[in-house]
Amino acid sequence: MHRTLTETDLLHGMTAEHIRNMSAKIPMGRRVQTDEVGELAAWIASPACSFTTGFVFDISGGRATY
Repeated sequence: MHRTLTETDLLHGMTAEHIRNMSAKIPMGRRVQTDEVGELAAWIASPACSFTTGFVFDISGGRATY
């Protein structure tokens, strides 16, 4: 999975300005929530995704790279 800024305690080590600047680059206008990342991870690990190989799932709100 390729994700963007996630709402976790790791953000507490960043300045508010840095978080604002990085968040402004996300086309969907918000940071990803941990449950959204978890739901994708659960689906990837499930039988529903059993035939998928070698793929990067972009969960970056439209901003895959910085």
